[in-house]
Amino acid sequence: MRHIIWDMGGTLVNTYPEVDRVLCEAAFGDASPEHLRRVTALTRHSIAHAIATLSAERSLAPEMLETAYAGLKERWRTHPAPVMDGAREVMARVHELGGLNLIATHRDRDSATALLHGLGIEVDDVVCAPDGVARKPSPDMNLLLAQRHHLDPAEILCVGDRPIDVVAARDAGMAAALLVRPGTSVTLPDDAPGALVIASLRDLIPLLQ
Repeated sequence: MRHIIWDMGGTLVNTYPEVDRVLCEAAFGDASPEHLRRVTALTRHSIAHAIATLSAERSLAPEMLETAYAGLKERWRTHPAPVMDGAREVMARVHELGGLNLIATHRDRDSATALLHGLGIEVDDVVCAPDGVARKPSPDMNLLLAQRHHLDPAEILCVGDRPIDVVAARDAGMAAALLVRPGTSVTLPDDAPGALVIASLRDLIPLLQ
Protein backbone atom coordinates (compact mmCIF):
# COMPACT_ATOMS: atom_id res chain seq x y z
CA MET A 1 0.00 0.00 0.00
CA ARG A 2 1.24 3.50 -0.82
CA HIS A 3 -1.63 5.80 0.07
CA ILE A 4 -3.96 6.09 3.06
CA ILE A 5 -7.46 7.50 3.20
CA TRP A 6 -7.99 8.37 6.84
CA ASP A 7 -11.23 8.71 8.72
CA MET A 8 -10.86 11.65 11.07
CA GLY A 9 -12.63 11.55 14.44
CA GLY A 10 -11.73 8.42 16.36
CA THR A 11 -9.04 7.44 13.86
CA LEU A 12 -6.65 10.26 13.03
CA VAL A 13 -7.75 12.47 15.92
CA ASN A 14 -8.68 11.07 19.33
CA THR A 15 -11.96 12.97 19.65
CA TYR A 16 -14.19 10.39 21.30
CA PRO A 17 -13.16 10.74 24.96
CA GLU A 18 -14.14 14.41 24.95
CA VAL A 19 -17.29 13.82 22.88
CA ASP A 20 -18.41 11.05 25.22
CA ARG A 21 -17.90 13.18 28.31
CA VAL A 22 -19.67 16.24 26.89
CA LEU A 23 -22.70 14.24 25.75
CA CYS A 24 -22.78 12.27 28.97
CA GLU A 25 -22.79 15.41 31.11
CA ALA A 26 -25.45 16.99 28.91
CA ALA A 27 -27.68 13.91 29.00
CA PHE A 28 -27.17 12.66 32.57
CA GLY A 29 -25.73 15.62 34.42
CA ASP A 30 -22.62 13.63 35.32
CA ALA A 31 -19.88 11.48 33.81
CA SER A 32 -20.17 8.37 35.93
CA PRO A 33 -18.62 5.16 34.55
CA GLU A 34 -22.05 3.61 34.02
CA HIS A 35 -23.36 6.58 32.08
CA LEU A 36 -20.15 6.95 30.08
CA ARG A 37 -20.36 3.30 29.02
CA ARG A 38 -23.86 3.93 27.70
CA VAL A 39 -22.81 7.02 25.77
CA THR A 40 -19.69 5.32 24.43
CA ALA A 41 -21.72 2.45 23.00
CA LEU A 42 -23.91 4.95 21.16
CA THR A 43 -21.21 7.26 19.82
CA ARG A 44 -19.30 4.33 18.31
CA HIS A 45 -22.28 3.95 15.97
CA SER A 46 -22.33 7.68 15.26
CA ILE A 47 -22.63 10.94 17.14
CA ALA A 48 -25.95 11.67 15.43
CA HIS A 49 -27.23 8.29 16.59
CA ALA A 50 -26.06 9.02 20.14
CA ILE A 51 -27.81 12.38 20.22
CA ALA A 52 -31.05 10.97 18.83
CA THR A 53 -31.06 7.98 21.20
CA LEU A 54 -30.08 9.90 24.32
CA SER A 55 -32.62 12.64 23.67
CA ALA A 56 -35.35 10.00 23.38
CA GLU A 57 -34.21 8.01 26.40
CA ARG A 58 -33.76 11.05 28.62
CA SER A 59 -36.76 13.02 27.28
CA LEU A 60 -34.49 15.88 26.25
CA ALA A 61 -34.68 18.17 23.26
CA PRO A 62 -32.05 17.04 20.73
CA GLU A 63 -30.99 20.68 20.44
CA MET A 64 -29.70 20.54 23.99
CA LEU A 65 -27.21 17.80 23.13
CA GLU A 66 -26.41 19.35 19.77
CA THR A 67 -25.55 22.63 21.52
CA ALA A 68 -23.22 20.82 23.91
CA TYR A 69 -21.47 19.12 20.99
CA ALA A 70 -21.23 22.39 19.05
CA GLY A 71 -19.61 23.99 22.08
CA LEU A 72 -16.99 21.26 22.14
CA LYS A 73 -16.20 21.75 18.46
CA GLU A 74 -15.78 25.46 19.11
CA ARG A 75 -13.34 24.75 21.95
CA TRP A 76 -11.35 22.52 19.63
CA ARG A 77 -10.49 25.59 17.56
CA THR A 78 -8.09 26.69 20.30
CA HIS A 79 -7.69 23.46 22.30
CA PRO A 80 -7.94 20.61 19.78
CA ALA A 81 -8.36 16.98 20.66
CA PRO A 82 -5.05 15.07 20.52
CA VAL A 83 -3.66 13.28 17.50
CA MET A 84 -4.17 9.52 17.77
CA ASP A 85 -1.07 7.75 19.04
CA GLY A 86 1.10 6.58 16.15
CA ALA A 87 -0.65 8.68 13.52
CA ARG A 88 2.22 11.06 12.87
CA GLU A 89 4.67 8.19 12.38
CA VAL A 90 2.39 6.47 9.89
CA MET A 91 1.72 9.67 7.96
CA ALA A 92 5.43 10.43 7.79
CA ARG A 93 6.12 6.94 6.45
CA VAL A 94 3.46 7.38 3.74
CA HIS A 95 5.15 10.56 2.56
CA GLU A 96 8.61 8.98 2.72
CA LEU A 97 7.35 6.37 0.26
CA GLY A 98 5.91 8.99 -2.07
CA GLY A 99 2.31 8.29 -1.08
CA LEU A 100 -0.58 10.57 -0.15
CA ASN A 101 -2.35 11.10 3.15
CA LEU A 102 -6.00 11.83 2.38
CA ILE A 103 -9.04 12.32 4.61
CA ALA A 104 -12.66 11.25 4.11
CA THR A 105 -14.78 12.56 6.96
CA HIS A 106 -18.39 13.22 7.94
CA ARG A 107 -17.17 16.32 9.79
CA ASP A 108 -18.01 19.74 8.33
CA ARG A 109 -15.14 21.48 6.54
CA ASP A 110 -14.71 24.32 9.03
CA SER A 111 -14.44 21.89 11.93
CA ALA A 112 -12.08 19.57 10.05
CA THR A 113 -9.86 22.44 8.93
CA ALA A 114 -9.73 23.91 12.42
CA LEU A 115 -8.73 20.57 13.95
CA LEU A 116 -6.01 19.91 11.38
CA HIS A 117 -4.64 23.44 11.70
CA GLY A 118 -4.70 23.34 15.50
CA LEU A 119 -2.83 20.05 15.55
CA GLY A 120 -0.33 21.00 12.85
CA ILE A 121 -1.35 18.08 10.65
CA GLU A 122 -0.71 18.49 6.92
CA VAL A 123 -2.65 16.26 4.55
CA ASP A 124 -2.83 16.13 0.78
CA ASP A 125 -6.61 16.45 0.43
CA VAL A 126 -9.82 16.34 2.43
CA VAL A 127 -13.34 15.35 1.38
CA CYS A 128 -16.15 16.26 3.77
CA ALA A 129 -19.60 14.69 3.50
CA PRO A 130 -21.39 17.98 4.31
CA ASP A 131 -19.89 19.41 1.11
CA GLY A 132 -22.40 17.27 -0.78
CA VAL A 133 -20.73 13.85 -0.98
CA ALA A 134 -22.67 10.79 0.20
CA ARG A 135 -21.78 9.66 3.70
CA LYS A 136 -20.21 6.32 4.53
CA PRO A 137 -20.95 3.45 4.10
CA SER A 138 -21.23 4.88 0.58
CA PRO A 139 -17.86 4.60 -1.20
CA ASP A 140 -18.29 8.02 -2.85
CA MET A 141 -15.80 9.95 -0.73
CA ASN A 142 -13.12 7.32 -1.23
CA LEU A 143 -13.77 7.16 -4.98
CA LEU A 144 -13.68 10.93 -5.30
CA LEU A 145 -10.28 11.13 -3.63
CA ALA A 146 -8.90 8.37 -5.86
CA GLN A 147 -10.24 10.08 -8.98
CA ARG A 148 -8.90 13.50 -8.01
CA HIS A 149 -5.39 12.16 -7.58
CA HIS A 150 -5.46 9.48 -10.30
CA LEU A 151 -4.77 6.71 -7.80
CA ASP A 152 -5.11 2.96 -8.26
CA PRO A 153 -7.61 1.71 -5.63
CA ALA A 154 -5.42 -1.35 -5.16
CA GLU A 155 -2.71 0.94 -3.73
CA ILE A 156 -5.00 2.63 -1.19
CA LEU A 157 -5.61 1.59 2.41
CA CYS A 158 -8.67 3.07 4.12
CA VAL A 159 -8.28 3.43 7.88
CA GLY A 160 -11.29 3.97 10.13
CA ASP A 161 -12.76 3.10 13.50
CA ARG A 162 -16.26 1.88 12.52
CA PRO A 163 -17.56 -0.97 10.36
CA ILE A 164 -19.06 1.58 7.95
CA ASP A 165 -15.48 2.57 7.08
CA VAL A 166 -14.85 -1.04 6.11
CA VAL A 167 -17.93 -1.17 3.90
CA ALA A 168 -17.04 2.13 2.20
CA ALA A 169 -13.55 0.82 1.46
CA ARG A 170 -14.77 -2.51 0.13
CA ASP A 171 -17.29 -0.89 -2.20
CA ALA A 172 -14.53 1.37 -3.53
CA GLY A 173 -12.29 -1.63 -4.25
CA MET A 174 -9.84 -0.62 -1.51
CA ALA A 175 -8.29 -2.42 1.45
CA ALA A 176 -9.46 -1.52 4.94
CA ALA A 177 -8.02 -1.40 8.44
CA LEU A 178 -10.28 -1.00 11.46
CA LEU A 179 -8.81 0.67 14.54
CA VAL A 180 -10.28 -0.58 17.81
CA ARG A 181 -9.56 0.09 21.44
CA PRO A 182 -7.72 -2.78 23.14
CA GLY A 183 -10.23 -5.26 24.51
CA THR A 184 -13.03 -4.04 22.28
CA SER A 185 -15.19 -6.65 20.59
CA VAL A 186 -15.98 -5.71 17.00
CA THR A 187 -18.37 -7.42 14.61
CA LEU A 188 -17.60 -6.71 10.99
CA PRO A 189 -20.44 -6.72 8.46
CA ASP A 190 -20.96 -10.17 6.96
CA ASP A 191 -20.43 -8.74 3.47
CA ALA A 192 -17.20 -6.92 4.35
CA PRO A 193 -14.67 -9.64 5.16
CA GLY A 194 -10.92 -9.27 5.13
CA ALA A 195 -10.45 -6.02 7.03
CA LEU A 196 -7.36 -5.83 9.18
CA VAL A 197 -8.33 -5.14 12.81
CA ILE A 198 -5.65 -3.19 14.66
CA ALA A 199 -5.23 -1.84 18.18
CA SER A 200 -2.45 0.61 17.25
CA LEU A 201 -1.93 2.71 14.15
CA ARG A 202 1.71 1.68 14.22
CA ASP A 203 0.56 -1.77 13.10
CA LEU A 204 0.03 -0.18 9.68
CA ILE A 205 3.69 0.65 9.09
CA PRO A 206 4.71 -2.85 7.87
CA LEU A 207 1.90 -2.70 5.28
CA LEU A 208 3.32 0.39 3.60
CA GLN A 209 5.68 -0.14 0.71
